Amino acid sequence: MTSKTIPIQIIQQLIKAQKNEITEYHIYTRLADTIKDKKNSSVLRKIGEDEKRHYEIWKKYTGIDVAPSKWQIAKFFWIARILGLTFGIKLMEKGEESAKINYEAISEYIKDAAKIAKDEDHHEQQLIALIEEEKLDYVGSIVLGLNDALVELTGALAGFTFALQNTKLIAVTGLITGIAASFSMAASEYLSQRSEGEGDKAIKSSIYTGTAYIITVILLILPYLLIDHFMAALGATLSIGIAIIFFFNYYISVAKDLNFKERFTEMALISLGVSAVTFLIGVLVRQFIGIDI
Repeated sequence: MTSKTIPIQIIQQLIKAQKNEITEYHIYTRLADTIKDKKNSSVLRKIGEDEKRHYEIWKKYTGIDVAPSKWQIAKFFWIARILGLTFGIKLMEKGEESAKINYEAISEYIKDAAKIAKDEDHHEQQLIALIEEEKLDYVGSIVLGLNDALVELTGALAGFTFALQNTKLIAVTGLITGIAASFSMAASEYLSQRSEGEGDKAIKSSIYTGTAYIITVILLILPYLLIDHFMAALGATLSIGIAIIFFFNYYISVAKDLNFKERFTEMALISLGVSAVTFLIGVLVRQFIGIDI
């Protein structure tokens, strides 16, 4: 069937599909050229070749060349370089899924179009699964450090806030508490990995755990160094905590195909719940012990 017998609406859908495919071809090949890991580079190049082949399939029916999106190429290339290959690629693929190309409607005019698209997508997902990325191997350690810092330090800061009511003193107390806890968590993760026979991973796991913890500590304490009013600082800290939970869980949900809403809600409720309880403890401590600073 020639393009003359295909309705203009379907031709427009095919052109949109072409643009997606040729854009992703350039993204994958550009990433393949910059990745040092030979296996990952080979996988990326293979996916890029598949995208180019998809482009050529739809071009047979449109009869035209379509230029890639330079903005999309730059955006997803740098997302993948900064935030990781797996995250960048899966985020891009999710964007393609939401592009609303109606392959079922196209298949009414181009035989097996929906099947071709489905088979190609399945093949791409198999190839993406072959990509090896160290940071995703240590997600458990990062979660451990991040989650513990959020729960423990937001709780501690909430308690310190009402008990001490002095932002600089709260910051110093929180920083000392947080740094000590980060070393403790890193050491615990090291010993845990060693006890499970993961000696080779123990040091890296402890580094990921400790680093995630200390970065979270710094971000949570920052408002107390910048804001004078202790309650305003607490509000800012809780907002930062929720933002960290949001972005981290979004990252993991995309990179590892997990349920974002469920993970975010659970982590946020735990963190805010602990903060509320310790804030009340701070109120009681100040009331009964009679701290006056």
